[in-house]
Amino acid sequence: MSGAQFASSPISKGAGLGPGEFVLSREDFRQIAAMLHEDAGIHLPESKSALVYSRLAKRLRALGLASFREYCALVAGADGLDERQKMLAALTTNVTKFFREPHHFAHLEQVVLPPLLDAARRGGRVRLWSAACSNGQEPYSMAMVILSMMPDAARYDVRVLASDIDVNMLAEGKRGVYAESFADAVPAKLRQRWLVPASEGAHGDKARCVSVADEVRELVAFRELNLFGAWPMKGLFQAIFCRNVAIYFEEDMQMQLWSRFTPMLSPGGRLYIGHSERLIGPAAAAFESEGVTGYRLKQGARA
Repeated sequence: MSGAQFASSPISKGAGLGPGEFVLSREDFRQIAAMLHEDAGIHLPESKSALVYSRLAKRLRALGLASFREYCALVAGADGLDERQKMLAALTTNVTKFFREPHHFAHLEQVVLPPLLDAARRGGRVRLWSAACSNGQEPYSMAMVILSMMPDAARYDVRVLASDIDVNMLAEGKRGVYAESFADAVPAKLRQRWLVPASEGAHGDKARCVSVADEVRELVAFRELNLFGAWPMKGLFQAIFCRNVAIYFEEDMQMQLWSRFTPMLSPGGRLYIGHSERLIGPAAAAFESEGVTGYRLKQGARA
């Protein structure tokens, strides 16, 4: 996935709402679930109580708190904004990969980008958006495709917006250093040109790593953004990637998200979603399919 999604690791037995090192009451769980839904639109069912316990018990220990009741009071208060962000990061996981779902990048290269880059050479503006970008592998993949077609793209008005709700993931993206194994999915020619050996990993480890070349970084701007919050962007995008994110939202939130993307696309703009997702609600009528989970905004749909 690109971007923060709800963690779906298995729940261990005996770690539910019952007694443990800390007591996680149903009211505590309800408050945590409500805050996660308010902040990120993520639906947290009670069946995930063991996961909530295991993830947040670490935060309680780090803070020296004795109960989840104290923790809820902290993150709900005015002085708990920083910890509330840490809670969000703890309860979500960021699954991403260079060139994940490669058919989208093939479509981008073969169909979408040729006329856009021609227009850019004549002074046009090209904007792509990786919405929920996680640690940057998706937007960097988009940038590498652009550079493979237009090596001097940074000289023109061509840019990729990479947004995510998780500031820790954004920091990793800005650093642009990844374990060498992550680069396996990058086409060989692109890997040789745009990924270079790094002296150490993103967390200071000595594992074999690669770093994104400066030319790729120049095309990508990382910004903190909540998909259900205010969007400060003024211009339109010719393509939006929002993949494997909406499946973690309830249907009404999914419909809201698709509807918000529609006016952000230029006429004929593309929307790419995850393989397990589908367009629903009023926005579905605004798009026509262009293959597997790739959609084109219909003529006149931006109203």
